[in-house]
Amino acid sequence: MILAARGTTDEHPLLLATLPPSGRQGRLAFAILVGFVITFCITVPFANTPLPRLDPWVPTFTTTLVITDFITSVLLFSQFAIARQRALLVLAVGYLFSTLIIIPYALTFPGVFAPTGLLGAGLQSAVWFYVVWHITSPSSVIIYELLKDTRNTTTEPRKNVGFDIGLSVVLAIGTVCALTWLFTAQHDILPSIYLDNSRLSPLAKVAGGLISLLCTIALALLWFRRSSVLDLWLMVTVSAWLLEITLNGVFLTDRFSLAWYMGRIFSLISGSIVLTMLLSEMATLYAHLARSAMRRRAARQARQIVMDTMAASIAHELNQPLGAISLNAETALLLLAKTPPDHEEAKAALEDIALSAARGTQVIASLRAMFKKSAHVRASFDANDLIHESLAMLDIDLQAQHILVSTELGAGLPPLVADRSQLQQVFLNLIMNAIEAMRPITDRARSLRIASGLNPESTEMLITIEDTGSGINKQAQDRIFEPFFTTKSSGTGIGLTICRSIIDSHGGSLRASANNPHGTILEVVLPIESGSGG
Repeated sequence: MILAARGTTDEHPLLLATLPPSGRQGRLAFAILVGFVITFCITVPFANTPLPRLDPWVPTFTTTLVITDFITSVLLFSQFAIARQRALLVLAVGYLFSTLIIIPYALTFPGVFAPTGLLGAGLQSAVWFYVVWHITSPSSVIIYELLKDTRNTTTEPRKNVGFDIGLSVVLAIGTVCALTWLFTAQHDILPSIYLDNSRLSPLAKVAGGLISLLCTIALALLWFRRSSVLDLWLMVTVSAWLLEITLNGVFLTDRFSLAWYMGRIFSLISGSIVLTMLLSEMATLYAHLARSAMRRRAARQARQIVMDTMAASIAHELNQPLGAISLNAETALLLLAKTPPDHEEAKAALEDIALSAARGTQVIASLRAMFKKSAHVRASFDANDLIHESLAMLDIDLQAQHILVSTELGAGLPPLVADRSQLQQVFLNLIMNAIEAMRPITDRARSLRIASGLNPESTEMLITIEDTGSGINKQAQDRIFEPFFTTKSSGTGIGLTICRSIIDSHGGSLRASANNPHGTILEVVLPIESGSGG
């Protein structure tokens, strides 16, 4: 259970277009790129080796690409509908255009469905579809990277976003239809890229060089401006495009050679891998969100049960002394109002009031003792393990807010003897408070530092949580642990109070101070033998 109230909206939606990549994702992408490069290097010496003509290869290859690119475009359109970033719309249209133009490319490919292709195509039709397809794809990535800025986020109503998507789809379809007419009905006016069914003209080198340049620019922009999971996998895609066009534009001399087949295999594998990874990361993200929702629901239910039980207990325990105080006070007033006043009886009523007040004090003291004297099982555990576990539980929130986490955990620390679950709630609450404090920060890095070690002034363990958020002023610092005091618009003001109560019940202390130059430092001090403290 996380004790602090959490906001319902984040500064950035939790999407692949905004979520920064993890180290595991980066290593996986690098391994795939290494595999591509090794395959490319093996292929180059045998690039022009002729291979058998496989007519089913083109429809199989293009059908697979149509499916993968179409699903990718749908995913990107859906992310645009949520994040409202124009850059995502451009990228989605690029993938949709790729999906659409592959269809006439396959239909007009010589020898697959007809000797010169369907739709009245000529020798140059299919290759021009291929060139335009491979020019448009890296161009859409370049525009995406140039537009990728929060200032390009639109706040239009959802119906306007739907109109933008619909208009983009219509324009993509219209453009492909126009190109299909140009490359088929007017194929005689097209510059020659193929001299015959197998041999390329010098113009092929020019087209290949242009596409390679666009891919290089896109790759450079992705490298220097990378900030999300989507950027990472786009780098894999563009790298595969670059290797494909290098094979086909530099080393290819004939169709159906090793270079020709390998170029299309690069394109096929890259599209399939990227789509698979996008779906995988979306499933992982959904699982994180589902677990987070379950934790919040369980926390709300637990809090409700605890609060209801506590309220009923307090009401039951306090009703008797309060009722006695009220009755004796009324009796004393009546006795004093008599003529003559009955001082002895009034004195007895006032004595009963004092006794009832004492009983009320005892009830409150017993309730406090009940919370201090934990009924939970205390066990020995490693505090550093608990810190790592708490950070892992909030990993998705830390990534979503682009928070850099650093830890300086002391080695060989003695174990704590405490209620592990209670201390975990304390750490979750303190870390979540730090995340929320850094949420509005945009002019400096968001950093969270957690350190553990032995307090040099005693035999206690000291755990510090430092953030670079908005910080707290002197007045708030003095009152931050008071019940129902909060600096957050949506806070309840009891989270830090409960945290301090838990730490107090373990014989420790919780302190807050300002972090220089920005933010807050929270210090948790716990005795090594926490089981003896309270």
